[in-house]
Amino acid sequence: MAWVLLVTLLGALVIALGLVARRAELFRSRSVVDERRVAVSEGSAKARLQYPHIDLSRCIGCGSCVAACPEEGVLGMVHGQAAVLHGSRCVGHARCAVECPVGAIAVTLGDLSERDDIPALLPNFESTQTPGLFLAGEVTGLALVRTAISHGTAIANEVARRCRDERTPDELLDLCIVGAGPAGLAASLEAKRQGLRFKTLEREQIGGAVSQYPRKKLVMTQPVELPLHGKLARTAYSKEELMELWTEVASREELPIECGKTFQRVERLPNGILRVVADDTIVDARHVCLALGRRGTPRKLGVPGEDKPKVAYSLLDAQSHAHSRILVVGGGDSAVEAAMGLAEQPGNRVTLSYRGANFSRIKARNAVRLPEVEQEGRLEVLLRSNVKRIADDSVLLDVEEDGKKREVWLENDEVFVFAGGTPPFEQLKASGVSFDPADRPAQETLAEQGSGLLPALAAATLLGGLTLAWALFERNYYGAGTAERVALPEHAWLRPSSGLGLVLGILAVLLIATNLTYLVRRSPRIRFELGSLKAWMTSHVVTGLVAFLLATLHAGLAPKHTVGGHAFWGLAILVVTGAIGRYFYAFVPRAANGRELAFDEVRTELARLSSRWDGTNRAFGERVRERVEGLVTRSAWSGSWFARIRALFDSQIELRRVVVSIVLEGRREGVPQSEVREVVELAKRAHRTALMASHYGEVRAILGSWRWFHRWIALLMVLLVVVHVVAAIQYVDFGWGGGR
Repeated sequence: MAWVLLVTLLGALVIALGLVARRAELFRSRSVVDERRVAVSEGSAKARLQYPHIDLSRCIGCGSCVAACPEEGVLGMVHGQAAVLHGSRCVGHARCAVECPVGAIAVTLGDLSERDDIPALLPNFESTQTPGLFLAGEVTGLALVRTAISHGTAIANEVARRCRDERTPDELLDLCIVGAGPAGLAASLEAKRQGLRFKTLEREQIGGAVSQYPRKKLVMTQPVELPLHGKLARTAYSKEELMELWTEVASREELPIECGKTFQRVERLPNGILRVVADDTIVDARHVCLALGRRGTPRKLGVPGEDKPKVAYSLLDAQSHAHSRILVVGGGDSAVEAAMGLAEQPGNRVTLSYRGANFSRIKARNAVRLPEVEQEGRLEVLLRSNVKRIADDSVLLDVEEDGKKREVWLENDEVFVFAGGTPPFEQLKASGVSFDPADRPAQETLAEQGSGLLPALAAATLLGGLTLAWALFERNYYGAGTAERVALPEHAWLRPSSGLGLVLGILAVLLIATNLTYLVRRSPRIRFELGSLKAWMTSHVVTGLVAFLLATLHAGLAPKHTVGGHAFWGLAILVVTGAIGRYFYAFVPRAANGRELAFDEVRTELARLSSRWDGTNRAFGERVRERVEGLVTRSAWSGSWFARIRALFDSQIELRRVVVSIVLEGRREGVPQSEVREVVELAKRAHRTALMASHYGEVRAILGSWRWFHRWIALLMVLLVVVHVVAAIQYVDFGWGGGR
């Protein structure tokens, strides 16, 4: 009786734990879906340049990509799989792709078919229209210091490869580099390492755009290696630290960098030589690398008084501005960070003016901190506002509130404008760089790759076949009963306690230990990043399977009712639950996420339909959208399993009620019957989609138990293996015969 009570209590606790965990997961998924909806409404869902592409046919829902992304809010988990939330916050770190253990995510530039701000380049960063002309760094559309360094290094290597067989005794330069930012500096260092004849021109100073960052701004570099210097010791440097490092390296290596040279254009001479024109300087070279960045010259507001001395377009040191009335103009991270930095200085009265309705392009940490600073009274934010005039001691703004515009005069001492920059596209076009999408090489389409089951099945079949072949080769022993084996000569070296049988057991234990190191590599709390997580995941799968096969032979294909036998069955269950998790679990969440995308389509169609209405009909459209949203929410996010069952029946009644109310209100308000029918169909589709997602979610939750079982069975198996090893040591015979 006591055993029954104990097992019943344990079972009840397990069920309760599962229900609570499921409810918590539903809450998290709903929060993420709501956040994505906010991102869509604010315009931050779409990426500016780079964005992560998720292959849902491979994603197993481990969340490694979400944890690895340094930019908060780019990714989230919906129905057990990764989803892109604020795509505009992605800056191309690609840590998500590196940390994905199954290769289900890639960072790409996205659809470039209609983009006229991305240069047409070959895979080696050479212009498609001007041979010998290369582009590197941010000007290519790819951000980050690490990416720029890799571009510059690769271009210098390519030039060195071409010049190796074409070197002539004349004094013509092999390479002219324009820009001494991270890309230009890396190209210069690699060019020196390769023995190239080169020169570097820079408009301002070494560091490029980084030199214009505010004081002490943290510059994320990621692990990177600088030619002739080696791997940078840290993954993050302040602006001052990075500038000091780059200046020291350039001085030590005596790089031929000429500052104060403003690039104008590249000309192609009749003999194929490229001529760089920068102010009064002319440089001829066989190859040119343009590492200009995308900022170019600061974009101006074009209002009266903008030429006054109090107007600036960058902020290098907020601490040097105190006891002032300051206006900051702009809606990006630079403007928000400058405004908050200035608001922290003593005596400052800071106003942030932005023409948009919200700050949709800023990083998550700035989006959280900005309202806090505003609530503390240190900063005033004026949305939907535009600067009209700048006077000596004031600024005139047009501010829109509740659909009405009013003029506001602000007392003012200083104005900082962060309206972006005018990219050097005209100089690039004049140099032979095309921005026509038709001139770009065909873009590789990112399609679903499937679960990758075929290679895994092939490997498992091969390993299983080898194990079976060995068992058939020694069938006289493995086919005999336990009592009969003792009399066979093979028993001396195939039994678990000696010879080959013992070696197989030792190898299985070592592989299990190796298998568990995957948990160390994957843990976000332990800084251990040797190799990619994808390679570690592959090793985790292979070592687990091979350990099971070796344990099968170690047990003589006949595990007994002992600690070792129980450890064997624990390992078998572990392999099975691992296989479910790696390959089969991905399908149902993928289907559920597909339903969420269908929700977005329904909302878009409702918005499109109601936008055609005006007056009272528009109000009708808004009410319909609210009712459909409520219907979807109640159908998709019921908290418990019993609530889902009840919702399955109640939602049908509610659907009929909503449809009837839509039809009656549509007739009463004069909405065309064809459009009413269209709205009714959308409501039905939304309801059906919600129910499908709900049921997919429940099936996913059932399949999701594999992860729970996988973890606890792993712990139990490890404990049994430890006990088995300790107990078996006294029976081990390290010889090939005899023993106990």
